[in-house]
Amino acid sequence: MSNSRYGTYDMYGTSETYETYETCGPAYAHPVYGDFHAPPVDLHSAETLGCGTPAAPGSPGAYANTYADTYRPAYEAPTLPGLPRQGARDDGPAPGSVGRPGQGPGVHAGSRAVARTGAHRRSARRRKARYAERPDSPMRRLLPQALVVAFLAGGTTAFVAKDKAIELNVDGKARTLHTFADDVTELLAEEGVEVGAHDVVAPGPGTEISSGDEVAVHFARPVRLTLDGHRREVWTTAHTVEGALRQLGVRQEGAYVSASRSRRIGREGLALDVRTERTVTIMADGRARTVRTNAATVREAVEEAGITLHGQDTTSVPQGSFPRDGQTVTVLRITGGKEVREEAIPFQVRRTEDPDLFRGTEVVERPGEPGLRRVTYSLRTVNGVKQKPRRIRSEVVREPRPQVVKVGTKPRPASVQGADHLDWQGLAACESGGRPDAVDSSGTYGGLYQFDTRTWQALGGSGRPQDAPAAEQTYRAKKLYVRQGASPWPHCGARLGG
Repeated sequence: MSNSRYGTYDMYGTSETYETYETCGPAYAHPVYGDFHAPPVDLHSAETLGCGTPAAPGSPGAYANTYADTYRPAYEAPTLPGLPRQGARDDGPAPGSVGRPGQGPGVHAGSRAVARTGAHRRSARRRKARYAERPDSPMRRLLPQALVVAFLAGGTTAFVAKDKAIELNVDGKARTLHTFADDVTELLAEEGVEVGAHDVVAPGPGTEISSGDEVAVHFARPVRLTLDGHRREVWTTAHTVEGALRQLGVRQEGAYVSASRSRRIGREGLALDVRTERTVTIMADGRARTVRTNAATVREAVEEAGITLHGQDTTSVPQGSFPRDGQTVTVLRITGGKEVREEAIPFQVRRTEDPDLFRGTEVVERPGEPGLRRVTYSLRTVNGVKQKPRRIRSEVVREPRPQVVKVGTKPRPASVQGADHLDWQGLAACESGGRPDAVDSSGTYGGLYQFDTRTWQALGGSGRPQDAPAAEQTYRAKKLYVRQGASPWPHCGARLGG
């Protein structure tokens, strides 16, 4: 159906086609028959007809009025002149109507079209009535469905726009997946990938992602590394021993590695002993030898230098220690033997109080006796130089006997009547030089005043006079003066001034 005023209409029952340009006014109808060589109508000389005015037989305008637009709905089509009104009875041709050539008498020109137009009009009225009676017309039913389709189409567009194609590489295993995650953290959570404190994620967690991005997760592996004698635990994301050493920055050239460099490292990790190549200088027998070694001990480095240790030979550093880069180790050639010596063990002194002795007086009741010890020493000569003997064993041959000493507690008398005014200090200086422990060359006389033992003991002293305190010696000398005067000191007695 077309609402245009211009159109091409195909008539029922005939092969003629008419191009109608106007139904009222100038009739510009160009009949086209089966014969395509019909002469065209001059548009400038065509007769102008009024609406409803029948055209002359044979003129182009006659067909324009006769064959109306039968495809327009009847309730929209206007009433053409010479055609019955909607609902009117067809009583025959209108006055002045002209029939087409070849039609029998009583057949009006366009009666076939008129009948068809009437039928269309009646059908259109019935359809219109049905539309008026049915409130849920197809248009009303289609409108909500169209809205739903439009909503779903918009949602689908947004749904597709949120979808992202991401390449996820987990510990070397790559795959492409689709996700709606906004960042790396959400993506890993969706895929159930748990990341530890030492694992590496690139780009980092929380980074926003978009379609086409790559996300890599490298799991860390624990390595119990002993590097040149130092033990520690490190973490690496490398899959092989060689990759781990490279990642940790360990110099591998000439190094000893306890595991194959191509060995793969599992998630459980492994223990690895690495000894890098070092320069060590060995001093032995007056010569220096420098070696490049990855030895684990000084002893191994010395052997690599071609030096043999004999007997007590040793090195300047412990042979089991780790040789450091640039270290100098000296080999010590040792010879020697053993020597046994006997040594005295000093005795102890035990003191006991004696109330019969004046305070400050000590008397040896029993002399002490030293013990005897047998000691074994090691004698060494290092590189031709004798070392200090080293005691390696000791045993006691005889235990020492302690010395017993009596200590006086008796209060000393203040003075001796008749002798206190004398110059006892001058007498002592003359007899002994003022020394309480002085003993003459013969060993007979001793003390400040050179008592002999018999005289000393007769005056109440005990032991030897030279062992008694100076105050007691002066006290005994005063007592002797009272008894005998200055005669006991024939040479120095005059010093008393008495």
